[in-house]
Amino acid sequence: MELEMELMASAIGVSVPVLRFLLCFVSTIPVSFLWRFVPGRIPKHIYAAASGALLSYISFGFSSILHFLVPILIGYSSMLLYRRKCGVITFLAGFGYLIGCNSKYVNGESLLSSFSNIGALMVLTLKVISCVINYNDGILKEEDLREAQKKNRLLRLPSLIEYFGYCFCCGSHFAGPVYEMKAYLDWTEQKGIWSPHGKGPTPSPYGAVIRALIQAAVCMALYLYLEPHFPLSRFTDSVYQQWGFWKRLSYQYMAGFTARWKYYFIWSISEASMIISGLGFSGWSNSSPQKPRWDHAKNVDILGVEFARSAAELPLVWNIQVSTWLRYYVYERLIQKGKKPGFLQLLATQTVSAIWHGLYPGYIIFFVQSALMIAGSKVIYRWQLAIPQNMGLVRKILTFANFTYTLLVLNYSAVGFMVLSMHETLASYGSVYYIGTIVPIVVFLLGYIIKPAKTSRSKARKEQ
Repeated sequence: MELEMELMASAIGVSVPVLRFLLCFVSTIPVSFLWRFVPGRIPKHIYAAASGALLSYISFGFSSILHFLVPILIGYSSMLLYRRKCGVITFLAGFGYLIGCNSKYVNGESLLSSFSNIGALMVLTLKVISCVINYNDGILKEEDLREAQKKNRLLRLPSLIEYFGYCFCCGSHFAGPVYEMKAYLDWTEQKGIWSPHGKGPTPSPYGAVIRALIQAAVCMALYLYLEPHFPLSRFTDSVYQQWGFWKRLSYQYMAGFTARWKYYFIWSISEASMIISGLGFSGWSNSSPQKPRWDHAKNVDILGVEFARSAAELPLVWNIQVSTWLRYYVYERLIQKGKKPGFLQLLATQTVSAIWHGLYPGYIIFFVQSALMIAGSKVIYRWQLAIPQNMGLVRKILTFANFTYTLLVLNYSAVGFMVLSMHETLASYGSVYYIGTIVPIVVFLLGYIIKPAKTSRSKARKEQ
């Protein structure tokens, strides 16, 4: 068996541990499909917990289960013993343990080139924290809660088997997407949108699954074709340094463009797994005829990323469920009652995202840079809204400027996310004269000098 694995791994150019991970990851699709045929609520929870744990064991080994148990048990113990502060305790302890594991075990490689269980631990940490915070929200006054808190709060303590089923279900802890405990319980118990007596019949998942699998195949094919032409090693190559400014900038764009298809593949497989289980279902469209929506499974909008008209749109289309988690559990909770959010809340949220990804200089620089990128894009958007309707050409020019700005800064910033080290990040940024850092800062500062009319600013805030 081991020899066969070695031959198969050699044939596709990966290591045996990576091949084992990929096989387990793809296996989440049939495993999730079989969940549909498990009778009864408790057996479904047992199946979800056992199948996820088994796939983790096969992929990462027994030590992975021990690592996963740490945040899981921290979360449940805090809910059981100290409900009033369980959210804060789990947030700090969960991130603390993740930081410790990141600093000790992560070797800076991606999901496709590493067999570390850190990626799964990252997703699991977010799921545990959201569950505990929602249980904490269950004792707060309803009038003090935001809409997301009212929707996701838990009034009772989940049983241990419900909790473990939630943590491991559909193998979503491998690479996401993150989802809420309330949604998991409603899905398992066939309540809410999953009720057989709800709006519309139970939708068939098969068409959406086939679409996700075709998307995954196309994404992987594109990545395998492009990657040899735009390797990250080129950034430290003497040939790269000899190129002119525009060629180096173009290479940075293509390197970022190439790397994204790897993540598109990963999330497409996760989407197929969530959809085929039924958990990915998020309700029916308002169109006629009605169409099922699968937003719970969706983690990326490929066209939305590649043709984003504003950097402020990117969190809505890239790593969607993690971006939603950051908005619900960090960004909105940092806004003081009666006050409007500002750059500090955005910067704090992006810093938490950087820490969650790992303590590499490239991550820290990328996410701080992304806060500047988004803030600058919002400034351009406010200028767009300030232009009178009768000056359509000027509005179109600003719209194109925001699109170009987003394209430039995103792919420039992404280099830090890919190469990770301080030296390589600063060298690549410096090779194009830090243009992707300077432009957002200049635009951000100009936003304080060139302010649109008050009515336009109000409209911009509403739409942003």
